[in-house]
This record gives sequence, C-alpha cells and structure tokens, in this order.
Amino acid sequence: MLVFSGRCSRMNISINQKTACPGAGFAGRLARPGAICLLLAVVTLAVFGPVVRCDFISYDDPEYVVSNPHVQAGLTLNGIGWAFTTGCASNWHPLTWLSHMLDVTLFGAGPVGPHLMNLLLHTANAVLLFLALHQMTAAVGRSAFVAVLFALHPLHVESVAWISERKDVLSTLFWMLTLLAYSRYAQSRARGEGRGAKAIGSALNLRLSAPLDYPLALLFFALGLMSKPMVVTLPFVLLLLDFWPLGRFEMAGARHAPFATFSRLVQEKIPFFALSGISCVITFLAQRAGGAVQPLATLPASLRTENAVVSYLRYLGKCFWPANLAVPYPYHHAHWPLLLVAGAVTVVAGACGATLWWRNRWPFLFSGWFWFLGTLVPVIGLVQVGDQSLADRYTYIPLIGVFLAATWGVAALWQHWRLPPTVAASLAFLILGTCGILTASQLRCWRNSETLARHALALTANNWMAHHSLAVYLADKGKADDALAEYRVALKINPDSVAVLNNLGAALAAQKRFTEAIACLERSWRLRPDRANTHCNLGFALEETGNSDAALAHYAEALRLDPEYATAHFKLGDLLVKRGNNAEAIAHLRRAVELQPDFLDARNNLGVALFNEGKFEDAGGCFLSVLQIQPDRPGLHSNLGNVLAATQHWDKAAREYTEELRLVPDSTDARFGLARALVHLNRQEEAVRHLREALRLRPDFGAAKKLLQAVDSATPPSPPIKLSAPHTAPSP
Repeated sequence: MLVFSGRCSRMNISINQKTACPGAGFAGRLARPGAICLLLAVVTLAVFGPVVRCDFISYDDPEYVVSNPHVQAGLTLNGIGWAFTTGCASNWHPLTWLSHMLDVTLFGAGPVGPHLMNLLLHTANAVLLFLALHQMTAAVGRSAFVAVLFALHPLHVESVAWISERKDVLSTLFWMLTLLAYSRYAQSRARGEGRGAKAIGSALNLRLSAPLDYPLALLFFALGLMSKPMVVTLPFVLLLLDFWPLGRFEMAGARHAPFATFSRLVQEKIPFFALSGISCVITFLAQRAGGAVQPLATLPASLRTENAVVSYLRYLGKCFWPANLAVPYPYHHAHWPLLLVAGAVTVVAGACGATLWWRNRWPFLFSGWFWFLGTLVPVIGLVQVGDQSLADRYTYIPLIGVFLAATWGVAALWQHWRLPPTVAASLAFLILGTCGILTASQLRCWRNSETLARHALALTANNWMAHHSLAVYLADKGKADDALAEYRVALKINPDSVAVLNNLGAALAAQKRFTEAIACLERSWRLRPDRANTHCNLGFALEETGNSDAALAHYAEALRLDPEYATAHFKLGDLLVKRGNNAEAIAHLRRAVELQPDFLDARNNLGVALFNEGKFEDAGGCFLSVLQIQPDRPGLHSNLGNVLAATQHWDKAAREYTEELRLVPDSTDARFGLARALVHLNRQEEAVRHLREALRLRPDFGAAKKLLQAVDSATPPSPPIKLSAPHTAPSP
C-alpha cells in the first residue's frame, strides 16, 4: 500500500485504500461517491440557477458574442477555420470560440443559452474536482467539502456569470480531466513499482496497466490550453500532486535519491512543459498584437511587483472573507503603502517558509500553498494585461490550492484534538451555507451592465472602467445625455483611455456635435492608431462634416486593420454609393451582409446600389428580405415601389407607395412615385391630387412639377404617359 510519507502515515491515510463502508441507512447512501456527485450537481445548479436570467454585459461580451459575426453565424466550417487562426480578443483560444458558436447553434443568439452552458460547465467542474480528489486521496468527506466550496464560493461568480469568461469554466473542465487521467497514470505506475517491478527507466516509458492515461492527460491539457492559456501552470501542479497526495516522491528508492526522483518526474512531464512553452509564446504574441499588454512606460516594474505581492494578500483576504466583490478593480497607479507591501511580503514569504519546513509532516500545506501561489503567476500582473489590479475570475483554479491546504489542515487538527465529528459537520455546513447565500447575493449584481457597474462604483473609487461600462449601457438604452455624463467622468479619471475617447466621440457624433466628436476621436486615434473602430467612427464624423476624402481614407484604414469589420464595409459602401461608385459599393455592402446577416441597414443600402446599377431583381430581393423582418421600416416600401415601377409592375408599385404613405404621410418621394404609378394606371385625377400635395410639402420639387404639367396637358382618352425609371436611387 502506497502512503504519503513516513511522518504522515500516522494519520492512517493512503491513496489506494478502499473507502470505509459508510453506515447503513439513508445517511450511508448519501456518503457514497455517486450520491455525492448528484447532490453536488443539484446544489450547484440550485444556487447558480438564477444566472440564466442575466443579460449580456458590456465588458467583452460584444466582442466575444453579441457583435461577433463569426460567433453569430453558429458552428460552421468557416467559423471553425477562423477560430483556429484568429487572435481576436488578444488571445488564441479556438475551443472557447467554438463553444460560443455552438451556443448560437443550439440556443440562438440570446443570453440564456450561454449562461446555461457556463452553469453546466461549472457544475461539471465541481463534480470532476470531487472525483479527482477522491481518486487521489480516498478521503470522501474532505474531497466533497473542497468540491462544494469550489462550487459555491462567491469569488467564482464572475467566472460563471460572465459569458465572456467561458474560457475559465471550459479550460477548467480540461484541467480536471487532466488530473483524473494523470492520477490514474501515476497510480498505475505506483502499483507496478510497488510490486518490485523493473526499476524506473526512461520517464517516457509508459508501460501501464491503462496505457492511454498518459496520452489522455496530455490531450486534455492541450485542449485546456486551447480554451485559456492560464492553464500553462498545470505541469507544475502535477509535480506538486506527485509530492502530495500521490506520494510519488516516496516510491521505491526515492527516499535515498530525492533529486534523482525529482529529475525523473520533471523529465516525465517534458511534453507538458513543451506545450506550456508553445502556449506562452502564442499568447504573448497575440496579446501584444492586440495591444492588451501594458508597456513598462505605463506601468513600471516596481509598481507591478508591489501590486503582485499585495494582490496575493488581497486574494487570500477575499478567499476567507468574500465581501465587497466588484468588477473591475481599478489599478492602483501610485505606490502601495510601504507597511502594506512589507506585510504582504512577510505573509507570502512566511507561508512559503512554513510550508517548506513542514512539507514532510503536513505535505498538503506544501502542495496547497504552492498550487495557489504558482497558478496565479500568469495573471498576477508581472506581465500586465488589461487595466485591472486583480480580478475575482483569476481565482477560479488557484483557490483550489487554498481549499486543499485548509481542509486537510483543519481535518488533521480535528483528529489530533479528538473533537466530535458532529461539530465538524456543523461547521462545514455553516461555511458552505454562508458561501451559498453570498453567492446568490452576488449573482444579483450580474443582472445587466448597469447593476454590475453601479455595484462596482459603490464599492470602489476612481473606477473609470465601471463609469465607462455604465455609459455604454446607457447609450444603448437611448439615454444619451446620461451616457455622455458617465463618459466624461471616466475620461476625467483616465484622460488617455482610447476606449473612452472613442466611445465619447461616437456618442457626440450621434448627437451631431461633430467638432467635439472629431477632437475626441482624433486624440484616440493618435494614442492608438491601430484600432479599426476608431478609424470607422472618425470617418463617419468627417463624412458628416463634408470631408468625404478623409472619411474614405479612414474607412479604408479600418478595413486594412480588420478586413472583417462589417460596419466599416457598410460605411465605406454607403459613401461610395453617395459618390456614384456603385459597383465598388456593392462589393463592400455584400461583404457587410455576409459578415453580419442581420445587418439590415447594409441590406437596404445594398439594394440601393444594385438599383442604381440596373439590377432590379437583386435590389428587390434585398428590400423584401428587410421588409420580412421590419415591415414598418420607413423608406423600404418606397424603395420596393421604385423597383416595381422600374420593371413596369405599376399596380404593385402603387400598393407599396400607398403603404409607405401610411407609415410616412409627409413623404414627397412616395407621393411622387404613387402619382407616376397612377398615371400609368390611367388614374390621372388621383395622380394630380398626390402631385399637388407633394408640391405643397416641397414647392421646389422639379420632377413633380414636370409630371403635373404632363398630366394636365394630356387629353383623354390618350394613352398613359410613359415615364422612364428615375435617375435617382432610393434613399439609403
């Protein structure tokens, strides 16, 4: 039988021992692993269930799901190819993209499906964590407690409730599967070596009773890396698990040659380390190309180091006292107080020293602490990505280490002090119940962007990101003045935020305050000339002020930076239509519709360009496709009427113009079109009435005057006047 170590064996725990048979009756059945898995799933679904009523939020969700044409198209061959080749969102995580596409295919474009999928993945992660710990330790109660704590801890709300953090829950699924496969592999080798089998040779000599365990572990790890690169630390965690609870440092001969044993175990994981290295390189290149990595000029190394050490202390504090949780936590750009930094260094260094000192007596403290310490390294801020100082979502995997150390540590003390099991059970239920209540409360903050932002603003100071998020939400809800106020507050806190400058400029342009808008957008452009949406917004503002040549250049630059930017294709196509270059406009407008099939403005304007090129049937198809979705959209019936008139379908054209006038009684173009149709239908009196009304509304309407004169000079029963198709296209 393989035990942890000589000094730990007094606890009478071994990784291969059979679980003691629980007592008979209902309580005994509940203590079985299968029943625990079921209860764990039910509790997790019950506590997190309200998340399916939450909306998308303005942080990342538009880029990941709402406005991403590849995701909105569902799971397609083109989408799969894009997922594996894109660096969108400053990351390479193709499986995450594929999972979002699958959501749209299965559930449609709304937020319910993605939230449900996140919840199911989180539930699966909790169950798999229990199974992995139970497999490695055979400790049912402690494994279950850690798994429930993982499932219900309030710090994990962010990873589950935020749709864009699918990468968290998905990568953790593969993390857990890797642990399961690896522990089977390790235990299989231990059984062979424990029987006095051939001495351990090459680390890659996989003579196993279950020969697929090692390759499966490697495959699951690769899939995890393709979901979120934060799992690069998993090979180091496997080494910690080799120490405890797998006890591989205590295998035959290891006690007399510890360095040789460690070297062998490291060599065994060379394929894992190789995959981690490749993932690190790809991630760094993707994040740098996307502008997500903060330069040292913005955040000096001294500030990063201080924030990293203090963040470890803050994460520990939030683990044991999960209060005042917000999204996001603004970066502390000034130096932290010296006393706080010194205290954080003391805590971190002291914990490292203590766990090293007690590594043989209490190996779970060593493995748990360094699990927490090591898995946070990629996101602790030494390489700063984004503008947050820390984030609850970053604790999704690291906190498992703290839970392990605390749970097994308290259990050891409980056994040493011989305290009643009923007290331990009561304390466990109190802790888990409190976590469930706090999690349910925290979920209410994620109802939408406004509730999330206002919650953050109530808990943090100078949180420009929360003000910006609130402004975006208010702008989407049509509260333009309130949105502008929030944008200005955010800009006052962070004057160099390219995102705030860009969105403020766009909001000002929407209010036709183009001079102010151009000033904001040009500043954003100079700070970050590689942002396609800034070029697009600036192009629109310049176009509206009559500078169409400069607008054309900015639209073209936006498409150079992002060839699949549907809005830039639309804007450029629209401008080309106005300049009479319909053939080139058609190509851009078609591309906009291909990238975003529900882009109704692009469909309408594509119809305009096709009409101008004499492609009446194709133009009519565009207008009809929009009318099927928006039958009361102003201008569309008139556009379709023009197509029908051009193809001599006068009766149908008259019906479309009449419908347009029902929606927009003051439309002079619709009245003129209806009059033309009525003339061809030999209904001159009605035509005259509509022409006179059009001239009353628009006295300088030359085409209406000309047609009225022609009708007045005609003497029945002369045939209807034959008119050519209008030279002007329907209005975009």
